[in-house]
Amino acid sequence: MIGLLGSIAQPALFALEPEQAHKATIKALQNMPKALCKTKRYDSLETNIAGLTFANPLGMAAGFDKNAEVPLQLLNLGFGFTEVGTITPLAQPGNPAPRVFRLYKERSLINRLGFNNEGHAPALARLEKMPLTARSGPVGVNVGANKESEDRIADYVAGIKAFFPNADYFTVNISSPNTPGLRNLQHGDELKRLLNDVSEARSEQELIHKTVMRRPIFLKLAPDLEEEALDEIINIVNNSDFDGVIMSNTTLSRQGAENNDLHEEQGGLSGRLVFDRSTIMLAKTRQRLDKSKIVIGVGGIYNAQTALAKIEAGANLIQIYTGLIFEGIGVVNRILSGLDTVLLERDAMNITELVGTKTDEWAAKQV
Repeated sequence: MIGLLGSIAQPALFALEPEQAHKATIKALQNMPKALCKTKRYDSLETNIAGLTFANPLGMAAGFDKNAEVPLQLLNLGFGFTEVGTITPLAQPGNPAPRVFRLYKERSLINRLGFNNEGHAPALARLEKMPLTARSGPVGVNVGANKESEDRIADYVAGIKAFFPNADYFTVNISSPNTPGLRNLQHGDELKRLLNDVSEARSEQELIHKTVMRRPIFLKLAPDLEEEALDEIINIVNNSDFDGVIMSNTTLSRQGAENNDLHEEQGGLSGRLVFDRSTIMLAKTRQRLDKSKIVIGVGGIYNAQTALAKIEAGANLIQIYTGLIFEGIGVVNRILSGLDTVLLERDAMNITELVGTKTDEWAAKQV
């Protein structure tokens, strides 16, 4: 039923401007009866990571549900987890419109939204109505910094403190290309201070709330890093209390989009065109990252084959967003069913058996 509804709605959504279509989709999910969201659960895809249980490794990436309006509805659609945000302490409108562009032929998007969101307070009020025990899967909170902030690291710390009781995990997003200077936090002493201050905030909140349940924290990185920079970042992460890395955010590259009239639009590119770059960087990250830490793979997933490739490259969990726009919401079930079929064909009991089986192969490829 979900797949049928998606195939009917998609042409209507594409007739709207991208941001109008997004608002319409959020509204439709808010009003969708739970009875329509019947998704099959696959025991072969269940995984336990960083103290959290995931019914399957497929999550909704940040950017879709910026203001925590539909996390429970997304879980009902079959996602194993979902991530709200990016959320900044203060509300901000983001960059001037138009700021989202569909590259139809390439099944990709360019966006320069700029962390547009309602701020901490409205999102927190919504999440407080969704107790952790009532959720069918983890709900992560992606925290960011305001564009005009005088202390961006303090903004990330504020996000940890604000959402700690209501987040299953956190993502520290320092990789958006649409907030000037934000990616500078991916380097050197600034990165060390960021990771240290955020980790201290988590420890402080654990004491305040007297909780034994750890809130994992992941660092979201850009796919445009040079290997020397990646070496530095992962070395810092390995020596921190962070639980892993999300690879990757959107790319500034326009490789593959050169013949599209929109290729000169400023912003980050997502979708199929970022798949190879993000997956190669994922594998390079997995090679460098301590084995105890986690990699979440995002970028260009649109079917079971691309989802599998991310896992084989070294992803413990995967996320989708742009692929959902072009393939429709039925893609969730198609991916999960496809992964289960692969496990049957390979005589494997659980999806974790395939994690990292082709890391070196992917890492050897040229970006």
